[in-house]
Amino acid sequence: MKVRLHRDVEVAEVAVGDGRRGNALSSRDWRELERTFRDLAREDDLRAVVVRGRGGMFSSGSDMREWVEADVTGVADSFAAMEAAFTAIEDLPVPVIAQVEGVAAGAGCQLALACDLQVMAESARIGMPIARLGILVSPAFAARLAVLAGPGVARELLYTGRLVPAAEAVRLGLATRCVPDEELATATRRLVLNITRHPSAAVRAAKHAVGAVLTPAWAAAKAQAAGPPVAFDDFQRGITTFLTRDPRPTSPAEEIQDQELPGRR
Repeated sequence: MKVRLHRDVEVAEVAVGDGRRGNALSSRDWRELERTFRDLAREDDLRAVVVRGRGGMFSSGSDMREWVEADVTGVADSFAAMEAAFTAIEDLPVPVIAQVEGVAAGAGCQLALACDLQVMAESARIGMPIARLGILVSPAFAARLAVLAGPGVARELLYTGRLVPAAEAVRLGLATRCVPDEELATATRRLVLNITRHPSAAVRAAKHAVGAVLTPAWAAAKAQAAGPPVAFDDFQRGITTFLTRDPRPTSPAEEIQDQELPGRR
């Protein structure tokens, strides 16, 4: 399983991936993530949820291997599964904190931004390196960037696909905190404790109130989200070229991460 739930009294931890291939997630994994959060939403004693990756990585996005022989409908179903998972996270009535190390890119970036707060390790990076694959960014994907960092930053990151270092992500509004790598887990736990020390009803009301303010932007974005997810010919050429060039990575972000490891120049 690539979605693991650990419950500790009032706090839940959701770990994604299996520590391999940059924690790239398949359609099945996205659907499991959605089910996990829909189930958590029914637990009245839940106070907060932490989302993290396994093996020193948050998530490099979706596993492109399942798209190599997929048709347009199959690719669209995969993107729908992603969006359903993100929406389930956003709909959860309690705060969700992303604990980000390594890379959060593409769908992994959207996963982090769907959370209420993001605590990033100093060496971590976040972004949307997807344009070169012929992926047509949905209004919902763009909205998560634009709501947090503004339209100018959203455009720049979507147009260039660059990955933003953690400290810059905080300055841009894409992350809540940047902490030394070795303090990531401790800083996340401390943030959770600062939240759960307050009455649950007050925290839930705060999340609902902020969500209500953002409702017009989300409604406008999702009302236009029915277009095709990819320019299919460009998309097929892009992922085929990418996957046959180097068999190790399964996403653009993982390729970048892999190239920057010592000894792999």
